[in-house]
Formats: sequence, C-alpha cells, structure tokens
Amino acid sequence: MLPAHVLEKLEALPVQSGVYLFKDKKGTVVYVGKAKSLRSRVRSYFQAGGSDERYFIPILQRTVGDLETIVTANEKEAAILENTLIKQYDPRYNVKLRDDKDFLCIRLDTTHEWPRLSVLRRRSVNNADGKGGGRDGARYFGPYHSATSARRTLHLVNKHFQLRTCTDAELERRTRPCLQYQIKRCPAPCVYEVDRTWYGEQVGLVGKFLDGRHDELSRELRLRMHEAATTLRFELAAVYRDQLRAIEKVREEQNVVSVDEVDRDVIGLYREADLVEVALLYVRGGKLADVATFSTKQSEIPDPEILAAFLARNYEGALTEIPPEIIIPIEPDAMVGIEEWITDQAGHKVALLHPKRGSRVDLLALANDNAKHAFREKRRQKDDIDERLAQLQERLRLPTLPRRIEGCDISHLGGGDTVGAIVAMKDGLPDKKRYRTFHVRGTGSVLRGGDDYGAMYEVLGRRFRRSLGKTPESAGASTGGNATGPAEAVPAPMSEAEAEATRDRIEWDLPDLFVVDGGRGQLAVALAAAHDLGLHELPIVGLAKEKENVLGETLVDRVYLPGQKNPIPLRSHSASLFFLARLRDEAHRFSNRARERLGKVRRLRSELDGVPGIGPATKKALLAHLGTVAAVKEATDEALAAVPGVSAKHIAALRKAFPLVASPEEPGT
Repeated sequence: MLPAHVLEKLEALPVQSGVYLFKDKKGTVVYVGKAKSLRSRVRSYFQAGGSDERYFIPILQRTVGDLETIVTANEKEAAILENTLIKQYDPRYNVKLRDDKDFLCIRLDTTHEWPRLSVLRRRSVNNADGKGGGRDGARYFGPYHSATSARRTLHLVNKHFQLRTCTDAELERRTRPCLQYQIKRCPAPCVYEVDRTWYGEQVGLVGKFLDGRHDELSRELRLRMHEAATTLRFELAAVYRDQLRAIEKVREEQNVVSVDEVDRDVIGLYREADLVEVALLYVRGGKLADVATFSTKQSEIPDPEILAAFLARNYEGALTEIPPEIIIPIEPDAMVGIEEWITDQAGHKVALLHPKRGSRVDLLALANDNAKHAFREKRRQKDDIDERLAQLQERLRLPTLPRRIEGCDISHLGGGDTVGAIVAMKDGLPDKKRYRTFHVRGTGSVLRGGDDYGAMYEVLGRRFRRSLGKTPESAGASTGGNATGPAEAVPAPMSEAEAEATRDRIEWDLPDLFVVDGGRGQLAVALAAAHDLGLHELPIVGLAKEKENVLGETLVDRVYLPGQKNPIPLRSHSASLFFLARLRDEAHRFSNRARERLGKVRRLRSELDGVPGIGPATKKALLAHLGTVAAVKEATDEALAAVPGVSAKHIAALRKAFPLVASPEEPGT
C-alpha cells in the first residue's frame, strides 16, 4: 500500500514533460525515469489491472516510500536530465546493460606531421565532439567490440598501407630505420626524406578504408595502379595492387543486407522474463560491418525504457561517426527528445525509425534474430558451466557448487623478491577485482633463503585473517608485508554506511574452493594456515604439476584432497577439472608478474631511499648538486649544507646512515 503523501502527489502530477524519481522507505533513489507527460506516465505504474507488462510494478509498489518529479521545458531536456540523475544516484532498478566485449576505437591523428594509427579504449577519451573526431583533431573509427577485431584491422592496415607504427618518442630519437622499413611496410620518415604528398595520400586511403567506403576506395586504387603502370613505376603499381586485393578480400567477407548504401545502426531486442539481450548491427554502405550484443539481468522495467537506457549509454559522447539512421524495435517514451539529444551528440541530423513495412523491417528482424541467438548462446554457455562445476563438486566431494574459486602461488628469484599471489575465478571466468599480491616479509633467514612453505603459510594466513575481519601484526605495508591493492587501506574510524561500503569493496569473504599450487606438502601448509584460524570447513585442495617419477613414467597433473592418500589425475580431456588448471596457470602468471615488478623497483632503488627523513625532493636536490650517491656519502657537512633544501636534520640523518670514514684533512697538513 502506498503512503498517503505519495497518493497525494500522484493526484497533483503535472501534464508537462519531465523526470520522476522513486525513493524507498529510507529515501534512497531506486528508479529514475523520464516522461512526455508526467501525469500519465507515473500514474500508469500504480493502476491496477492494466495491460502494461511491467515486471517490477509489484516490487515497486512495495518499495516506494516517496516520489519526486522535476518538470522540464521539453522531452530533450528530460532525456538529458534523466541520464544525469542515473549517473548521480545509480538507482537499483534502472538498466545496467553490459556488453560481452570491450569497446575499442582506432585513432588516426591527422594533425601530426606523420600520422599513425593507434588502438584505444572508447570510453577512456573524453575529448570527443561526436562527429567522428575528437577536439584534438584526430579521427576515430569503430567501435570494435573485441581486441581481436580491432587489432586484426590494425594489422591489415599496417600491412598494406605504409604508415609509421612507431610512437612519437621513437620517431624523434631513432637514428636508423626499423624492421618495418626493411619489409617495406613503412617509408621510415624518422630517418629518410619522404614525399609528404604521397604519405598524405596513404593517410587518405586509410581513412576511406576504416570508414567502410570500400567501393570508392577500390575504384581509386584501381585508377592509381593503372596510372603507376603507365608511367613505368611498377613497384608503386604493385603496392596499389596489393592494397586493392586486401580491400576486395574484406568486401567478400561482408554480407550485403540492404539495397541502398545508407549508413545505419539497427537495434534488436529479445527478452525472457527479467533477462534481456540487445543486439546492435552496424550497417555501413548497405553491408553488415559488425554486430555487438549487450546483456542485462533482473530487468523488471519495460522494454521501451530498456531501449531508452541503451540509446543513452551507447551514443553519449560517441567518438565515432553516428549514422543518420537508427532503426529501433519499439518506440521509447519521449522519443522526440531522445532523437534531438542524439542529433546533438552526432552533430548532424539523426532519425530514430520504427519501421512497419519495407526493407527496414527485414533489417529489424535480422537484429532481433541476432539478439535471440546471443541470448541462447549465453544461456547455453552458462548451463555448460553449471554442469562442469557440478561435475567438479562431485569429483572433489565439495559441500557446495564451487562458483567462486581462489588459488595461490608463490614466486621468488633465488630466494629473493618473494611474492605471493591470490587469484580468483567466478563461474569459470577470471574475477580480477579479487586478485591480490602479498610481498612476503618473513620472520627470519629461512624465508629469505626461498622457503616456499613458510612463504605460503604467511600469505595464506594474512589472506584468511582478512576474511575474519582481522589484521595480523605481520601484515604491514609492502615494505613491511602488506597486501597490495585497493583493499588494503581500511580507514578508521568511519560511519556505519562508510564501513559497509568499504566491506563491500574489499570482498575478502571466503571462496567455495581454495586451490594451492603444489602437492601434499603445500596442501598441508594451506590446511595448517586455515585450521590455525579456526577455518576447518574451508575446502582446500592441492594441484601438482606434471612430472616424471623415479621409474621414468609421466605423471599428469594431479589433485590432492585432504585425508586422501592417492591424488586424482587431471587429464587434458577432463572438462570438470579444467577450471583448476586454468586457475593454477593464472596464479603462476600473476605471481611472476608481481615478482618482476618488485624486482624492478628494488633494482631502481637508491641507497638514499632508505634514509629516514630524506624524501624525493631532497634526494633529487642532492643528486643534482653532488652527482652520485658515492659523492653524497663522501661530502662534508659544509658541502651538504650548500645544497638547496638540505637542513641540519637532513645532514644528521645522512651522517647516521653514512658516517664518514675519516674526517677530511685540512689543506697543507
């Protein structure tokens, strides 16, 4: 039952366009929406017996404790304000669409003297003007929804169009041409005199290729090839010939989906209960250039609002060219305002079209089919993962389905730079937000000598203590033994809300299964670390690598279980145990990377870094005036005092760390 003050607000709702905010009993915003008419839209949520298929209406009616509305001048302002408020409040019931791949773009810096291509994350650049180029003067192409697709395109361009691939810094300091010049993929403007007109022509050809204007590009290349052959420049004609062949190959791989050559985006939608899949078809020049799919779970809100949220998410601050047509499966509320907002983002007129007949209907059907297919594939993949996890649970006799698995590996170099790594997996996929590294300090010379058992006991003890909300005395900073990562800093004191947010961020809760890299010995150490903290119910197993026994027989990877003498062999065709091998390899990779990073820091560390009271600025001043650490050690107090910024306290700290072997003699003695 709605509170009385909410019922009063429903009766007084205006008919103008605007934005509405639903709040729960605690005053937290749980949903933000826009409306062409606030009165009709908001009241429709609470009309009994309506035909509206709003899955979250029963939940909303139980949740809503207050209602707030904001009137806007038009639908466009409502769309803009809604997007802003969603970012501000991150409401619980608003759509959070997730794509299954990364957004990448290819950047062509046409303002540079010698332009080059580079790959970047689409949302890492905030200087776009929405016209296919940024305010930095560069052009952006894409988006590419996988790194493989983007880098394949980049490789194709670098292979057939001779643009430099080196960075600006490399371009400036290079004194001789690189391998790219030797294999005729770069004219080496870093070293040799290059025809700027010809290089500019290559930049123009690359732009047309990445724009998808392949027909125009083919005609131009064919003309250039004949002209070069006619003037007996056969090497140049061969270059154009290879470029033309590459273009023709790309054209053959693209499907013709439209009789006209209009660029358009086509959006398809498929839904089962609260699970929604959105497909986006990129049609360029009448051909299907790419397909991207997006998923959302627990989406109780209706399809028109899901579509509106997707349009706002996908086209806000777009770096690449927004096509003049966007075909949509349904008409969202405030469609006119959304269309005007996207037009502003694009810098040219963009039409939102919901076709009822004609060739566009066929395109829409194709987009809906892609959404349905992606939905089925992802559900099938999830079902497969559940089945394999169930097999793993059965083989290892686990009490619960091991959806969350963690693994540990220790890495060191000759007993030094010892690092422990904790990696995690959720539903068979790496859960990198839970990755942690621990710099092993140890308690004696044993660990400094490379004691893997001691290092593992320390690392696992510190990790398990955090699951109990304890901070061990031995868990200092990385120079004193703390785990690295954002989860280490837990400020105190803090409010209850801040403490809850911090706990959610840290996520030190125990997994369903813990895997250590090693056999019986490593498993015994892990069990001791857990049992010493009272964690007797945590499932722990050891995963030993393949090796040969004394008889010369090859032993495959093996899983050791607590209390069981014989291990379980891990064969390559064992789907249920595949997760363990993948986790072990990831832990090994992550620990080695952390150890290499720690070693690099140690190698670059100066003796002055270990002197208490000598900060980076003082260290820089000392080295700038005295040249080397050895000179700082041998300098007199007067020489040290002459360094700007060095005080008596600094000199005392240096003398304590580096005492003079003998007092400097007076001249002439």
